[in-house]
Amino acid sequence: MIEQPHDEFVRLTGPFRRELLTHCYRMLGSVQDAEDLVQETYLRAWRSYQDFEGRASMRTWLYRIATNACLNALRHGSRRVLPAGLGGPSTDPDALGPRDPEIPWLEPIPDEQADPAAIVAGRAGLRLALIAALQHLPAQQRTVLILRDVLAWSAEETADALGLTATAVHSTLQRARARLDRLEPAADEIAEPAEPERRDLLDRYADAFERADIDALARLLTEDAVWQMPPNPSWFAGRDGVLRLLEARLRGARPRLVPVRANGQPGFAMYKDGEAFAIQVVTLRGRAVSAVTAFHDGALVERFGLPARL
Repeated sequence: MIEQPHDEFVRLTGPFRRELLTHCYRMLGSVQDAEDLVQETYLRAWRSYQDFEGRASMRTWLYRIATNACLNALRHGSRRVLPAGLGGPSTDPDALGPRDPEIPWLEPIPDEQADPAAIVAGRAGLRLALIAALQHLPAQQRTVLILRDVLAWSAEETADALGLTATAVHSTLQRARARLDRLEPAADEIAEPAEPERRDLLDRYADAFERADIDALARLLTEDAVWQMPPNPSWFAGRDGVLRLLEARLRGARPRLVPVRANGQPGFAMYKDGEAFAIQVVTLRGRAVSAVTAFHDGALVERFGLPARL
């Protein structure tokens, strides 16, 4: 039986869908936007498939289409942020500002949706701190850094995909690396503990959080811990500030935490009085919790395959 062109196209391009989604997510900081751009990528690729001559690999060809689709989207949108990217930390947990759904907030990506290779790639992977830092780079710097340092494209391949010279790629990459080094923690500063210690630390964190045990939480947080809560622009820095927030917010809350994985990091789906309330992405450093980004959007739990109510 002769394979039809569309069936051939699906067979050859289908295996790259998850890594293209991951690529678009790095570029845009939004899973929903990334899914839309992957759909657009495949539509553009299908329309051009008859002209594909195989001078580049199928993977490279698809990445070029996806990258340019993302660049076009970035020209017409705003960068996605976390609260710490908007201003200084708050000090009064009783004076939290109102939620701001108008700000284009960064979103977490479930590990189940992401490219498995990206999850284990460390600093060049999907960690939330890296994705947040990338959003602060100008679109061209962001793109060059992702293509060169994350995907390991050559300067010539990158130049060809973006319509630049190799010299321009080199200088753009240098600027992007310098800026990223100022924005993102070094890899040794965010190294997680070994698996048994990691599991024990997360179990103790979940138990203390569910019991609103502030003393136990104090023993689990680093001195410079950070807590963010998009879409609330307020955020807290330092163990004492985070503990004041948790003491105020956990009082009578009756939370329950269900383990998840997001951005290659441990996390929890948080339920409040049985209703889905937030997705927490947890950053571990050594044998302590150094950051929690709690995305206060109950609808996110569905992306992690969990029910809206327990």
